[in-house]
Amino acid sequence: MDVGQLKERIAEIEAGIAANVCDIDTADALRGLETAVLGKQGTLGSLVKTIKDYPPDQRGHVGKVVNDAKGRVKAVIEQRHRELEAADASADAADAEAFDPTLPGIREPMGSVHPVTAVQWEIERIFERLGFTVEAGPEMETEYNNFEALNIPATHPARDMQDTFWLKSGMVLRTHTSPVQHRAMLKFGAPLRVIVPGRCFRYETIDASHDNTFHQVEGLMIDRGISIPNLIAMAKTLLYEVMQHEVEIRVRPGYFPFVEPGIEIDMNCQICGGAGCPTCKQSGWLEILPAGMVHPNVLEAGKIDTEEFTGFAFGLGLTRLAMMKYGIGDIRVLNSGDLRPIVSPDRLGGPVIAGQVGSGTKR
Repeated sequence: MDVGQLKERIAEIEAGIAANVCDIDTADALRGLETAVLGKQGTLGSLVKTIKDYPPDQRGHVGKVVNDAKGRVKAVIEQRHRELEAADASADAADAEAFDPTLPGIREPMGSVHPVTAVQWEIERIFERLGFTVEAGPEMETEYNNFEALNIPATHPARDMQDTFWLKSGMVLRTHTSPVQHRAMLKFGAPLRVIVPGRCFRYETIDASHDNTFHQVEGLMIDRGISIPNLIAMAKTLLYEVMQHEVEIRVRPGYFPFVEPGIEIDMNCQICGGAGCPTCKQSGWLEILPAGMVHPNVLEAGKIDTEEFTGFAFGLGLTRLAMMKYGIGDIRVLNSGDLRPIVSPDRLGGPVIAGQVGSGTKR
């Protein structure tokens, strides 16, 4: 195009901007307009590349025409930008005047309850109704409390059954919640009803139903005339209350140094319905509650009169029970950093809001 046509084209561009710039109401849209007009590929900016196509004696004049037009367009855009900033400042001032600091704030949801935590709280409520107290103990334990007070001396082969994380201090990361049995007996004496939910650690091969960090609920009941039938009845009651339906269980002999006799209580796998899956190692059953009658040596270490009192103890697999309740087939999901939901919040009692669970229980 000749110089006259170039000027007409520039005039059209400027007129279009002048007519529409006032309709732009955001800074982002204004920046988009600037790029569309003044950028290298813009309607006005691209004209710079055409200067070389004019005769040498006209190039200076053409360059001045184009650059002057760019300056005018730039000024229009900057003026609109200042107008938008002034409008935003005015709106902020109005909001500040309308703010009432005496009004209560808005409580935002803080997330959902972890499945293991949800089941732990539920178990605590169940046992509290049965007259049990909830105790806690340190995750870093002495060797005596973790082993010897539980009838597992240094030379006992049972120490090989629990792959232990030993610390440089000589202490251990507790391999079970059972050390709190000893602490509770010394603290309260007999009769005694306590549960101890908590985290445990074992140096184990990780698979669908084993992890090196897991949660247990230790249970201990000491009184006159306590027997194995009391233990089995308690286990059935617990599983029914947590699962909200009858759960098929099996009881088989088990060996644990701190109980005599010892039993293993398995529950029908809720993932596969007993058909067999990786979670239950194709057996249809999942070990959920190793237990037994408290060994006299453990009672004596806790200063309990073995002539007058007997008791049962169990180590409920809390993590596994959460898997069964919510249909989670792999234990590794529960300790992962994957924040995508694995259970509907409705099944966990709703979201946690200001320290409350959906049931209204404050923790």
